[in-house]
Amino acid sequence: MFDKLSQIEKTHEELTQRLADPSVLSDHKAYTETNKALAEISRTVQLYREYKRAKQQSRETEEMLSGLSKDDELYEMAREEREELLRQVQNLEDQLRVELTPKDPNDARNVVLEIRAGTGGDEASLFAAELFRMYTRYAEQQGWRMEIIDLSESEVRGIKEVSAIVEGRAAYSRLKYEGGTHRVQRVPATESAGRIHTSAVTVAVLPEADDVEVEVDEKDLRIDRFCASGPGGQGVNTTYSAVRLTHIPTGLVVSCQDERSQIKNKAKALRVLKSRLLEMEQEKAESAMTEERRKMVGSGDRSEKIRTYNFPQSRVTDHRIGLSLHQLPAVMEGDLDPLIEPLMSHFQAQKMEEASRVN
Repeated sequence: MFDKLSQIEKTHEELTQRLADPSVLSDHKAYTETNKALAEISRTVQLYREYKRAKQQSRETEEMLSGLSKDDELYEMAREEREELLRQVQNLEDQLRVELTPKDPNDARNVVLEIRAGTGGDEASLFAAELFRMYTRYAEQQGWRMEIIDLSESEVRGIKEVSAIVEGRAAYSRLKYEGGTHRVQRVPATESAGRIHTSAVTVAVLPEADDVEVEVDEKDLRIDRFCASGPGGQGVNTTYSAVRLTHIPTGLVVSCQDERSQIKNKAKALRVLKSRLLEMEQEKAESAMTEERRKMVGSGDRSEKIRTYNFPQSRVTDHRIGLSLHQLPAVMEGDLDPLIEPLMSHFQAQKMEEASRVN
């Protein structure tokens, strides 16, 4: 482990020197890639340097203790200092093991969030709207920015489907486990007999592509312009501001009608298109991801669930880790950390176990 840490520290020094190179400073792509590589290992290097300092201080304190008798007035003070330093060393070593666990290269990215009503008709669309509100509230709590790309509402003021970009620090690392089918159990407002209905909504969480990773040639795009629909007043409905992009080589289609400006709508749609193209590239490079994507989104059927929101019992259950919380109102208001933190810990522990078996 420590040989690897020494190599990472050496790489950090080389990257730091590279950032000062005039040829790198004048090359936007090279500068961006170098800065990104440096940021990815900076925390590990910082922890490693703290570990080395604590280890050195611990050795010095141990040497001082060996020269003192138990009757010496400094002995007890030095002993307590040694114990504290040993705790620091162990804590830093544990953190370093976590840092060296293989990471998802997408963790630092922004997110393309897609929510679609599945089985359940109007009730599913109403719950889709509530889930979107829940994620919007969570984004606000995290200090992230949520930007709607496309929105299709149902007749009952629910959401048939919505796509949005979530911008913020480590957004993907915290939201990536939200992908899958979310099931709701409750009595719909339209149910006169008071029977509990079960509906489903699918959530997809995609890492947003960086411009340096995915390039889209204009000649590969078919651009259709049309009048936007939905809320927004007369200006939305009478100008050809909405944009639909079709990527001819892949057949991918992305629409955006959130802005009154055609140029802004095209730019937003292009961000989503690049993210979907990035996902396709990553799936080709890692064939197992295709099956993972299918498992994540599924068909929107009630049986393909990762989480159940039971309103009569005020309970939310994540079926992947068997976690149940009786605080559904708080969760629906965006208090998602009690669900997200255990998921992150669970899958992090899995990665650490896999890494230890390999090593």
